[in-house]
Amino acid sequence: MRSRRVYSSLWVQVLVGIALGVVFAFVSPGHAAAMKPIGDGFIKLVKMLIAPVVFTTVVVGIARMAAMKDVGRIGLKALFYFEVVSSLALALGLVVVTVLRPGVGVGFDPATADPGAVSAYTTESRHLGTVDFLLNVIPDTIVGAFARGEMLQVLLFSVLFGLALLRVGEPAARLIQILATISDALFEMVGLIMRLAPIGAFGAIAFTVGRYGLGSLVALGWLIAGVYATCAFFVFGVLGAVAVWTGFSLIKFLRYIGEEILIVLGTSSSESVLPRIMAKLEYLGCSKPVVGLVLPTGYSFNLDGTSIYLTMAAIFVAQASGVELSIGQEIGVFGVLLLTSKGAAAVTGSGFVTLAATLAAFPAIPIAGLTLVLGVDRFMSEARAITNLIGNAVATVVVARWDGALDLQRARTILDGRTPAEATIPNAAIVTVTYAGG
Repeated sequence: MRSRRVYSSLWVQVLVGIALGVVFAFVSPGHAAAMKPIGDGFIKLVKMLIAPVVFTTVVVGIARMAAMKDVGRIGLKALFYFEVVSSLALALGLVVVTVLRPGVGVGFDPATADPGAVSAYTTESRHLGTVDFLLNVIPDTIVGAFARGEMLQVLLFSVLFGLALLRVGEPAARLIQILATISDALFEMVGLIMRLAPIGAFGAIAFTVGRYGLGSLVALGWLIAGVYATCAFFVFGVLGAVAVWTGFSLIKFLRYIGEEILIVLGTSSSESVLPRIMAKLEYLGCSKPVVGLVLPTGYSFNLDGTSIYLTMAAIFVAQASGVELSIGQEIGVFGVLLLTSKGAAAVTGSGFVTLAATLAAFPAIPIAGLTLVLGVDRFMSEARAITNLIGNAVATVVVARWDGALDLQRARTILDGRTPAEATIPNAAIVTVTYAGG
């Protein structure tokens, strides 16, 4: 009976899917590389729900608030936290790559690089100016924001609509209840789609290993190992300390969101679990307004894993190209990344495009060096995505505690593996069914 429960757990099924994908890629790399549509299809299924989930969660949360000033207070606290922690991630990546020096000895000659290999990224990077990014937050049309799945645009409209309902007051109660019911139905859809997570993980990991091969890891092994090690240190060191300061155990928290971490490992996309992680954080005891505001915003402004990757990859390209950067120049790269990293989720292939934008703004480092990391960028995307997910989940709990909107006793009870006295949190079923028994 116990064996059946283990194999019915989503995290076990995802692990099996990942393992089968790796084995398949070794046996038949060509066929494995053709599995990309399976992984892409699963991610698209989840992405189609992100905009409506964010809209209903934010609108209902804000509409049920006591005052509009609460929205601004939560938003300011979240942005302050994002700026501090993501800057720490950038600084940590800079320190590690400077000490480790993974690019020394590579002997890359920019003149021999194929400029066409990175032309798409360098072209896209020209559109990442600060003003353009801020204007892009305002949608041309409401329908367009939802159709394109632009998270910040959807979030802006959701906040404004929620504030409007808050001002309307009692007459809007029926509409708010309808939106709350729609929200519950959307999370039920998430539960259904997540049954396909093992298949999606199989397709995504089979494509990655089959298309690029593990042999490509050898040449740039120090960079890849450095990124993974730095992300691990950031999670257990920096975020671990933040968790202790907040009053909960990071290890228990990671166990609580373990299924989501495995799904991100298989799909290389933190967006693939956004609706689920929103439900889990709300069930944990974070208030709906905090979850609805902080988590989606963090997906654009608090990309800790991407920040680590950006500083390490930028300095790595300089080292590999034989460019000796002074301390002042390295600080200059850090300063540029403080700005460009905030737009990292605004475009497809965000991490790589943002890296291209940074190098374009810092001519001392040859942009042609991007070809060095292009082939192995996919292998580092898992570390980035998992760190981004954990960073934003922790940020939501921290802001909730900071704002007095976290039921800490409930959170500790759940993280200890025990069922809270009253499961009154909406969308609890999607959490308890998959998490029961750990």
